[in-house]
Amino acid sequence: MTDGIAWLAEPQSIAWGGYSVVIAPDLESESLARRVAETTFRPRRARSIGELTGRQAEDLMNGLYDDPLAAIALRHGELDAWSYVIKYGGWQAEFGRGARPVDRGGLHVYHLEFEEENGKPVPPQFGYSHDETLMCAFNLHLDGSWGYDGVRGDPDVASAVQDRLTAAGLPDHDLDRRTVHRTSLEVLQEHFGLTLPRDRILHENLPTMLLTEV
Repeated sequence: MTDGIAWLAEPQSIAWGGYSVVIAPDLESESLARRVAETTFRPRRARSIGELTGRQAEDLMNGLYDDPLAAIALRHGELDAWSYVIKYGGWQAEFGRGARPVDRGGLHVYHLEFEEENGKPVPPQFGYSHDETLMCAFNLHLDGSWGYDGVRGDPDVASAVQDRLTAAGLPDHDLDRRTVHRTSLEVLQEHFGLTLPRDRILHENLPTMLLTEV
């Protein structure tokens, strides 16, 4: 039994402000974190700062900068064949594909993100890319007001995920958004085998990288 990823639907599941998680198989976690660091829109210096809990990483950034969003921390780790990177601090709207995409060289990369405190409000998002090609992406609220019109990506992969969402009874506009969010995550964890070690991420020390503006 693994933790899966459905626990991300809990309020402030990782940190205030929401979550941004990158998961990939068959690549050690520091290499994955450095690939993620290369995709910031503005140049940033990346340096390893030891092993920290999430709270320690946030406290460090708050202590170093007047603006708690001025820096970004990447905590990373491994679980079986999977590596994962968790973003902290001012990660919102700071990352793109960049000149060297994370999924280059044939890597399979899964990205889960939710700007929970964004007042618009922005729905949670899922994206799966492989070898610089979008394989699957959709809004986890399945909310038409945010342009949800089925799952995008590779026709075979996207249609298989859409079939699983349909089998789970989604979209269902009578359900509250948190239930839809959790059910969508359950579909993804079952279909792609995604999992994250909840207690380790929330309470234990993990290798941490600090990204600061150059």
